[in-house]
Amino acid sequence: MANTTVAGALAIHGKNPQFLVETVIRNRIYESNYWKEHCFALTAESLIDKAIEVTYIGGVYGNQRPTSFMCLVLKLLQIQPEKEILVEYLRAEEFKQVVSFSSSNKYLRALAALYIRLTFRAVDVYELLEPLLKDYSKIRLRGMGGYSLTFMDEYVYSLLTEERVCDIILPRLPKRQVLEENGDLGPRKSRLLDAIEGKSDAGSELGRSDSRTGHHRTLVHDTYPEVVLGLARDPLSARAVAVYLQIGYN
Repeated sequence: MANTTVAGALAIHGKNPQFLVETVIRNRIYESNYWKEHCFALTAESLIDKAIEVTYIGGVYGNQRPTSFMCLVLKLLQIQPEKEILVEYLRAEEFKQVVSFSSSNKYLRALAALYIRLTFRAVDVYELLEPLLKDYSKIRLRGMGGYSLTFMDEYVYSLLTEERVCDIILPRLPKRQVLEENGDLGPRKSRLLDAIEGKSDAGSELGRSDSRTGHHRTLVHDTYPEVVLGLARDPLSARAVAVYLQIGYN
C-alpha cells in the first residue's frame, strides 16, 4: 500500500520508522494532496528532484496542513534509504564551496539533516551534522504563524540541542560532552583558530569565565546562543567565528 513502510525496513528506536512522526501529523500527510500526487512511488533517487523543488522547511501550517518538506521527511522514513545515500544528500556538489551554497540543494541538505537526526546513532549525528554549522545559507521556515527567515546553521543547531523541530519530537540525543568523556567522539577542533592571531588569549579568557566548574565550553551557548550564532554569520567578525567553532554547543 502507498502508506506502508518498505518491506525489510529496520526498526528505529524500537519502532516503525514512520511512527517517529506523530500520529496526527502522519495522518494529515497521508490525506494531503501533495502526498498523493507527488510522493507515490518515490525512490531515494527520484526524491532528490522533489526536494530541490522545496522552497521552505517546516512541519504544519494554516489549518494543520503538512508542508511538502514534512511529506518528504515521512517518505524518507517510509523507504529508509541507505546511509551512503543520505550522506550524499548532505554532500551536494555546491556544499563543497566554502562561501557559496546552492539555493536549491540547501533544502535537500535540510531534509537529510532532519532524517539523520531522527534515525542515526548519536555519534553519526554529530559527525555528519556539525559541518553544516558552517553553512550560513538563508532558509525559509513555514509554520502556523506564516513564513519566517532562519539560517542553516541555526536550523542544525536546533536539531542538535532542542527537543522539537518542525513540529516533530526528536529522539533523545546525548550531549556531546558525554560522548567525548566516554571516548565515543573526539573533541571539536577549529582550523580557524590556528590561523587567527591571539588564539591563546581568547582561549584563556573563555577558560577563566568558568574555570572553577570546567563548563567554559557551554557558557556562551547556554546563555546567549542567538548572539553567538549571529556573530558567526558576520563576515567581519573572524575572531567571533573562531571562538564560536571552538566553544561548540554542548
